[in-house]
Amino acid sequence: MIEAPHIDTLSRILPEEPLLMMGAGPVPIPGPVAAANGIVINHLGGTMARIIDQVKAMARYIFQTESPWLMGVAGPGSAAMEMAVTNLIWQDTKTLCVCNGFFSHRLAEMARRAGGQIEELHVPDGHSADPDKIKTLLETFRPEVMTIVQGETSNTTHNTELPEIARLAHEYNCQIIVDAVCTLSTMPLNMDDWGIDAVITGGQKGLSSIPGVSLVAFSERAWERISQRPVPMPHWTLDATLATNFWHRASYHYTAPVSGLLALHEAMRLVCEETLARRFDRHRVSSRALQAGIEALGLDLYVKPEARLNSVVGIALPETVASKSVCAHISDRYRVEIAGSFGPPIVRIGQMGEQCRVHNLFRTLHALGSTFNDLGHRVDVPSGMAELENQLQKSSPE
Repeated sequence: MIEAPHIDTLSRILPEEPLLMMGAGPVPIPGPVAAANGIVINHLGGTMARIIDQVKAMARYIFQTESPWLMGVAGPGSAAMEMAVTNLIWQDTKTLCVCNGFFSHRLAEMARRAGGQIEELHVPDGHSADPDKIKTLLETFRPEVMTIVQGETSNTTHNTELPEIARLAHEYNCQIIVDAVCTLSTMPLNMDDWGIDAVITGGQKGLSSIPGVSLVAFSERAWERISQRPVPMPHWTLDATLATNFWHRASYHYTAPVSGLLALHEAMRLVCEETLARRFDRHRVSSRALQAGIEALGLDLYVKPEARLNSVVGIALPETVASKSVCAHISDRYRVEIAGSFGPPIVRIGQMGEQCRVHNLFRTLHALGSTFNDLGHRVDVPSGMAELENQLQKSSPE
Protein backbone atom coordinates (compact mmCIF):
# COMPACT_ATOMS: atom_id res chain seq x y z
CA MET A 1 0.00 0.00 0.00
CA ILE A 2 1.25 3.52 -0.81
CA GLU A 3 1.88 5.43 2.40
CA ALA A 4 0.05 8.67 3.10
CA PRO A 5 2.28 11.67 2.36
CA HIS A 6 3.07 14.30 4.95
CA ILE A 7 1.39 17.54 3.87
CA ASP A 8 1.89 20.99 5.34
CA THR A 9 -1.18 22.90 6.43
CA LEU A 10 -2.08 25.98 4.43
CA SER A 11 -1.04 28.13 7.37
CA ARG A 12 2.54 26.88 6.83
CA ILE A 13 2.38 27.50 3.06
CA LEU A 14 0.64 30.85 2.77
CA PRO A 15 2.53 34.04 3.68
CA GLU A 16 1.93 35.43 7.16
CA GLU A 17 1.04 38.81 5.65
CA PRO A 18 -1.48 38.42 2.80
CA LEU A 19 -0.44 39.79 -0.57
CA LEU A 20 -2.36 42.71 -2.05
CA MET A 21 -3.64 41.27 -5.33
CA MET A 22 -3.08 44.00 -7.93
CA GLY A 23 -2.38 41.85 -10.97
CA ALA A 24 -4.59 41.01 -13.93
CA GLY A 25 -6.83 38.80 -11.76
CA PRO A 26 -7.93 37.33 -9.44
CA VAL A 27 -8.64 40.51 -7.51
CA PRO A 28 -9.33 41.13 -3.80
CA ILE A 29 -12.86 40.14 -2.83
CA PRO A 30 -15.20 42.02 -0.46
CA GLY A 31 -16.14 40.55 2.90
CA PRO A 32 -19.70 39.52 1.91
CA VAL A 33 -18.33 37.64 -1.10
CA ALA A 34 -15.75 35.80 1.01
CA ALA A 35 -18.41 34.92 3.59
CA ALA A 36 -20.80 33.59 0.93
CA ASN A 37 -18.04 31.41 -0.50
CA GLY A 38 -17.93 29.52 2.81
CA ILE A 39 -21.58 28.42 2.60
CA VAL A 40 -22.86 25.17 1.10
CA ILE A 41 -26.52 24.55 0.32
CA ASN A 42 -28.44 22.07 -1.83
CA HIS A 43 -27.67 22.84 -5.47
CA LEU A 44 -31.31 22.14 -6.35
CA GLY A 45 -34.53 23.15 -4.65
CA GLY A 46 -36.34 26.36 -3.87
CA THR A 47 -33.51 28.28 -2.20
CA MET A 48 -31.10 27.80 -5.07
CA ALA A 49 -33.82 28.55 -7.62
CA ARG A 50 -34.45 31.90 -5.94
CA ILE A 51 -30.73 32.68 -5.91
CA ILE A 52 -30.39 31.80 -9.60
CA ASP A 53 -33.37 34.00 -10.49
CA GLN A 54 -31.69 36.90 -8.73
CA VAL A 55 -28.34 36.19 -10.41
CA LYS A 56 -30.07 36.32 -13.81
CA ALA A 57 -31.88 39.56 -12.93
CA MET A 58 -28.62 41.16 -11.84
CA ALA A 59 -26.84 39.83 -14.91
CA ARG A 60 -29.41 41.43 -17.21
CA TYR A 61 -28.58 44.76 -15.59
CA ILE A 62 -24.80 44.27 -15.65
CA PHE A 63 -24.77 42.96 -19.25
CA GLN A 64 -27.42 45.56 -20.22
CA THR A 65 -29.65 43.05 -21.95
CA GLU A 66 -33.30 42.03 -21.94
CA SER A 67 -32.42 38.58 -23.25
CA PRO A 68 -33.51 35.72 -20.99
CA TRP A 69 -30.63 33.52 -22.18
CA LEU A 70 -28.17 34.11 -19.36
CA MET A 71 -26.36 31.21 -17.75
CA GLY A 72 -23.28 30.31 -15.81
CA VAL A 73 -20.62 27.68 -16.18
CA ALA A 74 -18.55 25.95 -13.52
CA GLY A 75 -15.16 26.97 -14.79
CA PRO A 76 -12.86 29.90 -15.54
CA GLY A 77 -13.52 32.64 -18.06
CA SER A 78 -12.03 30.33 -20.68
CA ALA A 79 -14.87 27.87 -20.06
CA ALA A 80 -17.34 30.66 -20.72
CA MET A 81 -15.42 31.44 -23.93
CA GLU A 82 -15.68 27.81 -24.98
CA MET A 83 -19.38 27.66 -24.16
CA ALA A 84 -20.08 30.64 -26.43
CA VAL A 85 -17.78 29.46 -29.21
CA THR A 86 -18.80 25.80 -29.35
CA ASN A 87 -22.52 26.52 -29.21
CA LEU A 88 -22.40 29.05 -32.06
CA ILE A 89 -19.65 27.53 -34.23
CA TRP A 90 -19.56 24.06 -35.74
CA GLN A 91 -17.95 22.25 -38.67
CA ASP A 92 -17.23 24.61 -41.59
CA THR A 93 -18.78 27.66 -39.93
CA LYS A 94 -17.10 30.65 -41.55
CA THR A 95 -15.63 32.57 -38.62
CA LEU A 96 -13.76 35.87 -38.53
CA CYS A 97 -11.45 36.09 -35.51
CA VAL A 98 -10.12 39.54 -34.65
CA CYS A 99 -6.75 38.89 -33.02
CA ASN A 100 -4.78 41.54 -31.18
CA GLY A 101 -3.32 39.58 -28.30
CA PHE A 102 -3.09 36.30 -26.39
CA PHE A 103 -6.74 35.91 -25.42
CA SER A 104 -8.20 36.92 -28.77
CA HIS A 105 -5.93 34.27 -30.31
CA ARG A 106 -7.32 31.79 -27.76
CA LEU A 107 -10.82 32.49 -29.08
CA ALA A 108 -9.54 31.80 -32.60
CA GLU A 109 -8.01 28.50 -31.48
CA MET A 110 -11.27 27.46 -29.81
CA ALA A 111 -13.19 28.31 -32.98
CA ARG A 112 -10.70 26.29 -35.04
CA ARG A 113 -11.05 23.27 -32.75
CA ALA A 114 -14.84 23.54 -33.02
CA GLY A 115 -14.42 22.95 -36.76
CA GLY A 116 -14.84 26.52 -37.94
CA GLN A 117 -13.40 27.79 -41.20
CA ILE A 118 -11.23 30.51 -39.72
CA GLU A 119 -10.06 33.83 -41.10
CA GLU A 120 -7.86 35.79 -38.67
CA LEU A 121 -7.48 39.55 -38.76
CA HIS A 122 -4.18 40.30 -37.06
CA VAL A 123 -4.13 43.71 -35.37
CA PRO A 124 -0.72 45.24 -34.54
CA ASP A 125 0.22 44.96 -30.87
CA GLY A 126 -1.16 47.85 -28.83
CA HIS A 127 -3.66 48.98 -31.48
CA SER A 128 -7.45 48.81 -31.57
CA ALA A 129 -9.20 46.85 -34.29
CA ASP A 130 -10.02 48.96 -37.36
CA PRO A 131 -13.72 48.82 -38.38
CA ASP A 132 -12.82 49.53 -42.03
CA LYS A 133 -10.58 46.45 -42.22
CA ILE A 134 -13.27 44.37 -40.55
CA LYS A 135 -15.87 45.68 -43.02
CA THR A 136 -13.67 44.59 -45.92
CA LEU A 137 -13.46 41.05 -44.54
CA LEU A 138 -17.18 40.98 -43.84
CA GLU A 139 -17.75 41.82 -47.51
CA THR A 140 -15.21 39.38 -48.95
CA PHE A 141 -15.15 36.45 -46.50
CA ARG A 142 -18.83 36.65 -45.45
CA PRO A 143 -18.45 35.04 -42.01
CA GLU A 144 -21.38 33.71 -40.04
CA VAL A 145 -19.69 34.43 -36.68
CA MET A 146 -17.04 36.87 -35.46
CA THR A 147 -14.97 36.71 -32.25
CA ILE A 148 -13.36 39.72 -30.61
CA VAL A 149 -12.26 40.92 -27.17
CA GLN A 150 -13.43 44.21 -25.70
CA GLY A 151 -10.24 44.45 -23.65
CA GLU A 152 -7.14 42.42 -24.45
CA THR A 153 -5.81 41.65 -20.97
CA SER A 154 -2.49 40.32 -22.25
CA ASN A 155 -1.22 43.59 -23.70
CA THR A 156 -3.68 46.06 -22.12
CA THR A 157 -5.36 47.11 -25.38
CA HIS A 158 -8.96 48.31 -25.65
CA ASN A 159 -10.93 47.71 -28.85
CA THR A 160 -12.53 51.13 -28.63
CA GLU A 161 -14.63 50.78 -31.80
CA LEU A 162 -16.53 47.73 -30.57
CA PRO A 163 -19.99 49.37 -30.93
CA GLU A 164 -19.29 50.16 -34.60
CA ILE A 165 -17.78 46.71 -35.20
CA ALA A 166 -20.89 45.05 -33.71
CA ARG A 167 -23.10 47.24 -35.90
CA LEU A 168 -21.16 46.15 -38.99
CA ALA A 169 -21.47 42.50 -37.98
CA HIS A 170 -25.25 42.82 -37.88
CA GLU A 171 -25.28 44.69 -41.20
CA TYR A 172 -23.59 41.67 -42.78
CA ASN A 173 -25.70 39.10 -40.91
CA CYS A 174 -22.73 37.95 -38.81
CA GLN A 175 -23.11 37.02 -35.16
CA ILE A 176 -20.52 38.52 -32.82
CA ILE A 177 -19.02 36.92 -29.69
CA VAL A 178 -17.36 39.37 -27.29
CA ASP A 179 -14.91 38.50 -24.53
CA ALA A 180 -15.61 40.92 -21.67
CA VAL A 181 -13.67 39.02 -19.02
CA CYS A 182 -11.64 42.02 -17.84
CA THR A 183 -14.11 44.76 -18.81
CA LEU A 184 -17.61 43.82 -17.64
CA SER A 185 -18.66 46.23 -14.86
CA THR A 186 -15.41 48.23 -15.23
CA MET A 187 -16.43 50.13 -18.38
CA PRO A 188 -19.57 50.46 -20.51
CA LEU A 189 -20.75 47.43 -22.45
CA ASN A 190 -24.33 47.65 -23.72
CA MET A 191 -25.13 44.23 -25.10
CA ASP A 192 -28.54 45.03 -26.58
CA ASP A 193 -27.88 48.59 -27.76
CA TRP A 194 -24.63 47.55 -29.45
CA GLY A 195 -26.17 44.42 -30.98
CA ILE A 196 -23.81 41.86 -29.42
CA ASP A 197 -24.88 38.22 -29.73
CA ALA A 198 -22.81 36.60 -26.98
CA VAL A 199 -20.91 38.14 -24.07
CA ILE A 200 -18.64 36.16 -21.79
CA THR A 201 -17.06 37.06 -18.47
CA GLY A 202 -15.35 35.51 -15.48
CA GLY A 203 -16.17 36.15 -11.86
CA GLN A 204 -12.66 36.94 -10.67
CA LYS A 205 -12.03 40.32 -12.30
CA GLY A 206 -14.40 43.27 -12.56
CA LEU A 207 -17.13 41.53 -10.59
CA SER A 208 -14.69 40.90 -7.70
CA SER A 209 -15.87 37.37 -7.04
CA ILE A 210 -13.91 34.12 -6.89
CA PRO A 211 -12.32 32.32 -9.84
CA GLY A 212 -14.11 29.28 -11.21
CA VAL A 213 -17.65 30.53 -11.85
CA SER A 214 -18.28 32.39 -15.11
CA LEU A 215 -21.22 33.84 -17.02
CA VAL A 216 -22.44 33.82 -20.62
CA ALA A 217 -25.24 35.90 -22.12
CA PHE A 218 -26.75 35.01 -25.50
CA SER A 219 -29.01 37.28 -27.54
CA GLU A 220 -32.33 36.04 -28.89
CA ARG A 221 -30.71 35.90 -32.33
CA ALA A 222 -27.87 33.78 -30.98
CA TRP A 223 -30.30 31.49 -29.19
CA GLU A 224 -32.20 30.94 -32.42
CA ARG A 225 -28.94 29.85 -34.07
CA ILE A 226 -28.13 27.54 -31.15
CA SER A 227 -31.63 26.02 -31.31
CA GLN A 228 -31.16 25.27 -35.02
CA ARG A 229 -27.75 23.59 -34.83
CA PRO A 230 -27.44 21.00 -37.61
CA VAL A 231 -25.54 18.61 -35.31
CA PRO A 232 -25.62 18.05 -31.54
CA MET A 233 -23.18 19.99 -29.39
CA PRO A 234 -20.13 17.72 -28.83
CA HIS A 235 -19.44 19.07 -25.32
CA TRP A 236 -22.11 17.81 -22.94
CA THR A 237 -21.12 20.00 -19.99
CA LEU A 238 -20.97 23.19 -22.11
CA ASP A 239 -24.17 22.52 -24.07
CA ALA A 240 -26.18 25.71 -23.57
CA THR A 241 -29.49 23.95 -24.22
CA LEU A 242 -28.75 21.45 -21.45
CA ALA A 243 -27.62 24.28 -19.16
CA THR A 244 -31.14 25.71 -19.33
CA ASN A 245 -32.26 22.76 -17.20
CA PHE A 246 -30.49 24.31 -14.21
CA TRP A 247 -30.57 27.99 -15.16
CA HIS A 248 -34.19 28.17 -16.34
CA ARG A 249 -36.05 25.11 -15.04
CA ALA A 250 -34.61 24.64 -11.53
CA SER A 251 -33.64 21.17 -12.64
CA TYR A 252 -30.48 19.08 -12.96
CA HIS A 253 -27.64 19.56 -15.44
CA TYR A 254 -24.59 18.85 -13.27
CA THR A 255 -23.80 19.57 -9.63
CA ALA A 256 -23.53 23.33 -9.54
CA PRO A 257 -20.61 25.14 -7.83
CA VAL A 258 -22.90 26.16 -4.99
CA SER A 259 -20.47 28.19 -2.89
CA GLY A 260 -19.12 29.94 -5.97
CA LEU A 261 -22.62 30.88 -7.10
CA LEU A 262 -23.40 32.32 -3.67
CA ALA A 263 -20.19 34.34 -3.86
CA LEU A 264 -21.10 35.52 -7.36
CA HIS A 265 -24.57 36.52 -6.13
CA GLU A 266 -23.06 38.74 -3.43
CA ALA A 267 -20.50 40.22 -5.81
CA MET A 268 -23.20 41.11 -8.33
CA ARG A 269 -25.43 42.49 -5.60
CA LEU A 270 -22.64 44.88 -4.62
CA VAL A 271 -22.30 45.97 -8.26
CA CYS A 272 -26.02 46.69 -8.45
CA GLU A 273 -25.94 48.49 -5.13
CA GLU A 274 -23.13 50.75 -6.33
CA THR A 275 -24.81 51.13 -9.78
CA LEU A 276 -22.99 50.81 -13.08
CA ALA A 277 -22.73 54.58 -13.58
CA ARG A 278 -20.90 55.11 -10.29
CA ARG A 279 -18.81 52.00 -10.80
CA PHE A 280 -17.68 53.07 -14.27
CA ASP A 281 -16.74 56.49 -12.88
CA ARG A 282 -14.77 54.96 -10.00
CA HIS A 283 -12.82 52.74 -12.37
CA ARG A 284 -12.15 55.56 -14.84
CA VAL A 285 -10.94 57.97 -12.16
CA SER A 286 -8.83 55.40 -10.32
CA SER A 287 -7.17 54.00 -13.43
CA ARG A 288 -6.37 57.37 -14.96
CA ALA A 289 -4.97 58.63 -11.67
CA LEU A 290 -2.75 55.56 -11.39
CA GLN A 291 -1.62 55.97 -15.00
CA ALA A 292 -0.70 59.61 -14.33
CA GLY A 293 1.20 58.57 -11.21
CA ILE A 294 3.13 55.91 -13.14
CA GLU A 295 4.15 58.44 -15.78
CA ALA A 296 5.17 60.91 -13.08
CA LEU A 297 7.50 58.25 -11.69
CA GLY A 298 9.30 58.46 -15.03
CA LEU A 299 7.97 55.22 -16.52
CA ASP A 300 6.17 54.77 -19.85
CA LEU A 301 2.78 53.17 -20.40
CA TYR A 302 2.78 50.48 -23.07
CA VAL A 303 -0.32 51.46 -25.07
CA LYS A 304 -1.11 54.92 -26.41
CA PRO A 305 -4.13 56.66 -24.79
CA GLU A 306 -6.44 56.16 -27.79
CA ALA A 307 -6.23 52.37 -27.49
CA ARG A 308 -5.40 51.99 -23.81
CA LEU A 309 -7.37 49.65 -21.56
CA ASN A 310 -8.25 51.14 -18.18
CA SER A 311 -9.00 47.87 -16.40
CA VAL A 312 -5.47 46.50 -16.79
CA VAL A 313 -2.61 48.99 -17.07
CA GLY A 314 0.55 47.98 -18.95
CA ILE A 315 3.91 49.51 -18.00
CA ALA A 316 6.75 49.34 -20.52
CA LEU A 317 9.94 47.96 -19.02
CA PRO A 318 13.38 49.46 -19.56
CA GLU A 319 15.79 47.07 -21.26
CA THR A 320 17.77 46.72 -18.03
CA VAL A 321 14.81 45.47 -15.96
CA ALA A 322 13.15 42.06 -16.38
CA SER A 323 9.47 41.42 -15.79
CA LYS A 324 10.12 38.45 -13.51
CA SER A 325 12.49 40.51 -11.37
CA VAL A 326 9.92 43.28 -10.90
CA CYS A 327 7.09 40.88 -10.05
CA ALA A 328 9.20 38.83 -7.64
CA HIS A 329 10.68 41.84 -5.84
CA ILE A 330 7.44 43.78 -5.40
CA SER A 331 5.83 40.63 -4.02
CA ASP A 332 8.62 39.55 -1.68
CA ARG A 333 9.60 43.00 -0.40
CA TYR A 334 6.37 45.00 -0.50
CA ARG A 335 3.70 42.25 -0.38
CA VAL A 336 2.00 43.53 -3.55
CA GLU A 337 1.27 41.13 -6.38
CA ILE A 338 1.30 42.46 -9.94
CA ALA A 339 1.35 40.56 -13.24
CA GLY A 340 3.98 39.80 -15.82
CA SER A 341 3.18 39.58 -19.50
CA PHE A 342 2.15 37.19 -22.25
CA GLY A 343 4.90 38.31 -24.59
CA PRO A 344 5.29 42.11 -24.54
CA PRO A 345 8.08 43.62 -22.37
CA ILE A 346 5.67 44.92 -19.74
CA VAL A 347 4.31 44.43 -16.26
CA ARG A 348 0.58 44.84 -15.64
CA ILE A 349 -1.42 46.34 -12.79
CA GLY A 350 -5.11 45.51 -12.50
CA GLN A 351 -7.77 48.18 -12.05
CA MET A 352 -10.83 46.01 -11.61
CA GLY A 353 -13.42 46.01 -8.87
CA GLU A 354 -11.87 46.07 -5.41
CA GLN A 355 -8.47 46.98 -6.84
CA CYS A 356 -9.83 50.46 -7.56
CA ARG A 357 -9.73 51.73 -3.98
CA VAL A 358 -7.66 54.73 -3.01
CA HIS A 359 -5.59 52.93 -0.36
CA ASN A 360 -4.72 50.21 -2.89
CA LEU A 361 -3.58 52.78 -5.44
CA PHE A 362 -1.19 54.52 -3.05
CA ARG A 363 0.27 51.29 -1.72
CA THR A 364 0.74 49.83 -5.20
CA LEU A 365 2.32 52.93 -6.76
CA HIS A 366 4.76 53.34 -3.85
CA ALA A 367 5.68 49.66 -4.04
CA LEU A 368 6.16 49.87 -7.81
CA GLY A 369 8.41 52.91 -7.65
CA SER A 370 10.41 51.52 -4.75
CA THR A 371 10.88 48.24 -6.62
CA PHE A 372 12.38 49.97 -9.65
CA ASN A 373 14.71 51.95 -7.38
CA ASP A 374 15.73 48.79 -5.54
CA LEU A 375 16.49 47.09 -8.86
CA GLY A 376 18.75 49.95 -9.93
CA HIS A 377 16.46 51.85 -12.31
CA ARG A 378 15.91 55.23 -10.68
CA VAL A 379 12.41 56.68 -10.68
CA ASP A 380 10.90 59.67 -8.85
CA VAL A 381 8.67 58.15 -6.18
CA PRO A 382 7.68 61.47 -4.50
CA SER A 383 6.58 62.95 -7.85
CA GLY A 384 4.59 59.86 -8.69
CA MET A 385 2.80 59.83 -5.35
CA ALA A 386 2.07 63.56 -5.55
CA GLU A 387 0.60 63.24 -9.03
CA LEU A 388 -1.57 60.32 -7.96
CA GLU A 389 -2.94 62.38 -5.07
CA ASN A 390 -3.43 65.40 -7.31
CA GLN A 391 -5.45 63.40 -9.85
CA LEU A 392 -7.58 61.75 -7.18
CA GLN A 393 -8.34 65.07 -5.49
CA LYS A 394 -9.66 66.41 -8.79
CA SER A 395 -12.32 63.72 -8.96
CA SER A 396 -12.64 62.21 -5.46
CA PRO A 397 -13.53 58.58 -6.25
CA GLU A 398 -14.80 56.37 -3.46
